[in-house]
Amino acid sequence: MACRKALFLLLPALLTGCLDEAKTTNTTNTPPAVSISMVNLGQSLFEDISLSSDGNQACASCHDKNHAFTDPDNSIPVSEGSVAGLFGTRNTPTIAYARFTPVLHQELDEGELLWMGGLFLDGREDSLEDQAKRPFFNPVEMNNADVPSLINRLRSSPNATAFLAVFGSDALDPGKEEQALDQMTQAIAAFERTPVFSPFTSRFDQYLRGETTLTTQELEGMAMFVRADKGNCAACHVITRSANGEPPVFTDFSYDNLGVPSNTDARFYTASFTDPGLAANTNVNDPLLNGKFRVPTLRNIEKTAPYMHNGVFTDLRTIVEFYNSRDTEPQRWGETEYPDTINRSELGNLKLSDREIDAIVAFMKTLTDQI
Repeated sequence: MACRKALFLLLPALLTGCLDEAKTTNTTNTPPAVSISMVNLGQSLFEDISLSSDGNQACASCHDKNHAFTDPDNSIPVSEGSVAGLFGTRNTPTIAYARFTPVLHQELDEGELLWMGGLFLDGREDSLEDQAKRPFFNPVEMNNADVPSLINRLRSSPNATAFLAVFGSDALDPGKEEQALDQMTQAIAAFERTPVFSPFTSRFDQYLRGETTLTTQELEGMAMFVRADKGNCAACHVITRSANGEPPVFTDFSYDNLGVPSNTDARFYTASFTDPGLAANTNVNDPLLNGKFRVPTLRNIEKTAPYMHNGVFTDLRTIVEFYNSRDTEPQRWGETEYPDTINRSELGNLKLSDREIDAIVAFMKTLTDQI
């Protein structure tokens, strides 16, 4: 699946922060009204380890603020759950800037109908509220057996009093478990929609506002990032403002099979393991989309190692090298899971020099938020 074509941006326009606007779509969720008390409750629930089966894992365990809301343990490709020794099969994605993700939908682009949006790497949930429910019940994450089990833990949690203060003194009464779950995730989503998760405080943002300058290398990297005959990164990691004027989040929310090498780490993956990505989404269920995953934001990419859906790469430069030489040095990169659906038109033989690769990496590091 081809990503949207790169928008050709003149460097002088970037220097003044005058980025083009993206087209308007009606595919975003309208969040409910919230109070400060609900946001504070959401943060407390996000950090509450007592809501897991073994009392040792919270949302924040795998989405640590100091690591751009990814797993702080970047020594392994996937995350360990509440039950010791049980691991997921996907690298933990950042949830920073997730509030900008549109619902899963299709768009016509240059005659091709493309899937866009949706939360998780396969787009299986549309709202932050629904996304927040999944980890509570995943056996390799927080491992609650069912909704009543989770709400029983909430009743015993230090956050029960605050929960009742926000949602009413009877909110945890027997028979209201499903409603309580909805209220829990409403509060967590309210917290995730705050500027804590999307502060726009990177050097790139300061540069757009005219508050700082970028180095010669960083500016060269930005030029390589945008040019369709060079890095072509902006074809999918768009560098344009949104229709409402927000700074870019560096994704067009489309899906792609990049031909990422299989992760052969036998501690976490069997030799026969494959991950169909979007194709396994029950709303899609199309084998022609095998191996396609949603394009992630590049904001804070410096802090979110390991990389790719299976955590196979451990540093930024290796990613750019892979994009550059996937097709010219296949022996270096190894086998991939779904070779028939790989995007071969926009990457794989970029002909970047070492200097240009280093410049692109330097530019991507300007996207790190200043905490």
